[in-house]
Amino acid sequence: MQNRRWWDVAAVAVALVVAAITAMVPPFGASDWGDWACVAAFLAFYFGYGRWRIMSPPSPHDTIAVVGFAVILAVGVAFEPSFAILQTFLYPFAWSIATNTRGAVLANLLIGSAVVIGYTARYGMAGLANGIAIAALSVVFSLALGLWITRIAEYGEERAQLLADLQAAQGELAALSRESGVASERERLAREIHDTIAQSLTGLVMVAQRARGEVAALDGSEKAVESVEMIEALARESLTEARSLVASMAAMPAGSSLAEALERLADRFQRETGVQVTTSVDIGAIDREREVVLLRCTQEGLANVRKHARAATATVRVEQGDGLIVLTISDDGSGLSAGSGDGSGSGPGRSGSGSSGPGGSGPGGFGLAGMRERVGLVGGRLAVGETPGGGTTLTITVPVPPVQADAVEGAGDGAADPATDAAPGVAASDGRHQGLPSWRSGVAP
Repeated sequence: MQNRRWWDVAAVAVALVVAAITAMVPPFGASDWGDWACVAAFLAFYFGYGRWRIMSPPSPHDTIAVVGFAVILAVGVAFEPSFAILQTFLYPFAWSIATNTRGAVLANLLIGSAVVIGYTARYGMAGLANGIAIAALSVVFSLALGLWITRIAEYGEERAQLLADLQAAQGELAALSRESGVASERERLAREIHDTIAQSLTGLVMVAQRARGEVAALDGSEKAVESVEMIEALARESLTEARSLVASMAAMPAGSSLAEALERLADRFQRETGVQVTTSVDIGAIDREREVVLLRCTQEGLANVRKHARAATATVRVEQGDGLIVLTISDDGSGLSAGSGDGSGSGPGRSGSGSSGPGGSGPGGFGLAGMRERVGLVGGRLAVGETPGGGTTLTITVPVPPVQADAVEGAGDGAADPATDAAPGVAASDGRHQGLPSWRSGVAP
């Protein structure tokens, strides 16, 4: 009841009750003037001073208000004992303006003492016992009710604070979740850009280089050579921009099986590079995520064969056994620049420009690191080593979870083609693949 208007109503109601009792209780005489004066003093003090302490900041005026009301109560009881009814207003008033529990208890004791003083002043020592009894019962009841309500209010404040802390924690968690999602999406985009746009631009640069050499060899016009050189320059510029995007941040076309997608990839690669590619796929039904990983790793491995290996033949083999899928890409090219390893990127021939074969990665490229990260997302491992007799072998090992029944049924109906399941925003129906140009056509030209 913190609204002052309700307190006004309560004060007037108590004053009217006291006035009515004073008017009805005999004897009726000149002494009644004291009762009426106390009632008037109570109302005047309340409206002139006390009511303004309600809902006001703590100040010494609170103590003055309680003391003033206690004096009026003591004088009123001395004139008319029924004036003790005023306690029903004063105890709640004391609790409402108190700044702490200790202050409220002291105010209650002061009001109770005023009742005792008033009874003693009216009846002498004979009224002391009655005054103490009435005051004690009133104070005990007020303290019990006031402390109970105070505890409820404190409990509500604690719950409100806990709720505020919980909401703040949820806000922080949501912010962290958004940041984590943004970081994951950036990493995914970086991998996809490298495996799609960057590979396409790399192929375009190589095709432009080859076309320039062919035009020059055929004594072509200077304008034709200049046009091809412009194509090459634009492609190199776009490739640099794509790699910058990958460095600043970090899916598959649908239709047929992984074996068919790898076969088309090998055929296109062979037509563009002249490297003879043999594919062998012997696996059961697997989930889409692992199909994407295997296809992307094959794309990157063959891209490095194109860029570094100077090979005549290459082999892509996918096998499954003992809960593992093993992808092996090997060539008969120049081999690693030095030694062999597990593809950790810490030794020679892992990621520098001098690396050759499927495990290499050209200057500024993200191939081996991107492959290792992509494979790691499905719990797999990557290793690079020498091929017996010369060349390089890239081995990807991916664990296979238990195949669900719906996955097996999907495989029976025709598994989705990893080579045409485009990432969001990449068209899969424009006759192009998602990797190097040699992998971007699902239909032979």
